[in-house]
Amino acid sequence: MTDNERTKWIRRVPWVGEKIADRLDHAPTVAVLRLDGVIGRHGGIRRGGLTMADLAEPIEQAFKMPRVSAIALSVNSPGGSPVQSALIAKRIRSLAAENELPLYAFCEDVAASGGYWLACAADEIYADGASIIGSIGVVSAGFGFPALLEKIGIDRRVYTAGEKKAILDPFQTENPDDIEHLKELQADIHEQFKAHVRARRGDRLEADEDVLFSGEFWTGNRSQALGLVDGIGDLRTVMREKFGEKVRLKVVGGRRGWLERRLGMRAAWADELLDAVETRAQWARFGL
Repeated sequence: MTDNERTKWIRRVPWVGEKIADRLDHAPTVAVLRLDGVIGRHGGIRRGGLTMADLAEPIEQAFKMPRVSAIALSVNSPGGSPVQSALIAKRIRSLAAENELPLYAFCEDVAASGGYWLACAADEIYADGASIIGSIGVVSAGFGFPALLEKIGIDRRVYTAGEKKAILDPFQTENPDDIEHLKELQADIHEQFKAHVRARRGDRLEADEDVLFSGEFWTGNRSQALGLVDGIGDLRTVMREKFGEKVRLKVVGGRRGWLERRLGMRAAWADELLDAVETRAQWARFGL
């Protein structure tokens, strides 16, 4: 029996076969951390979305994996909460520096807005030629209902302590001062986003900031020309090129089980429906 045949046989041993075979092969391991979905807390009981609270354990597991040679981020997100984007990216960067491990990001369908914020945590970013990349900006959207209330004869009554407590109330006519305040908040967050991209991409950026930070988004091919990504390629191919044919890709964490998904949906179906509409709208911005 050859060494290769022996290793294949060992891998079939339940529970411990893979680990033993990896040691015999001296195969480098790349921990794959999936960052898939809208960023931030969504829904009630189901509580979907990418948050630091939910990702803290998988992130720690990735960096503590035995014989790990690198961390690969599989990013597929249209964005969401800037706070959660910053917290997740900061934790990943901190552990990468602490453990002196290279970090690679692979953008799937979309890595836009907060999704691109996460990708920028990596030392190198790769995408598919048709991936959607960018949207480095801040958006706030909603509806106004004062005309509807007047039409159907509803008198809304709001009492506050603090003149700005009911700012941006969708049931009141827009106040120019409120809009100006919102724009100041957006500008502040936008500057934080831009600073993060500058710090992580540096001299690799190949276009004027007026273009890069306009909120526009591009395909992976165009993003490479702009310096937003380093190359076109998929996770398996690039990791094999960097770490050899025997590299082991180990996905950290996983999806919720069927029973959990079903129970969550039945327990809060109305909340789930609204959340699904909101989430769908975020993906739809990028034609997905």
